[in-house]
Amino acid sequence: MRSFVIAVHVIVSIGLIASILLQPGKSAGLSGSIAGGAETLLGKGKSKGYEALLAKITTIGAIGFVITSVVLVLLQ
Repeated sequence: MRSFVIAVHVIVSIGLIASILLQPGKSAGLSGSIAGGAETLLGKGKSKGYEALLAKITTIGAIGFVITSVVLVLLQ
């Protein structure tokens, strides 16, 4: 049981790290000026949907991380 929870914990951790790293920063800086042309070409509505999806994935990953952490502590 403990090894299964550890495996789930590692998978959730990697997913959480990936979802956090994929999110755009609040201040775009130089990368925002370069990607500005792509936003004009692809439309601004698509980027909002992408950011909302990443925010939901991050929230679910954080909840999963906390739950698996608590379960691991209780299994000790």
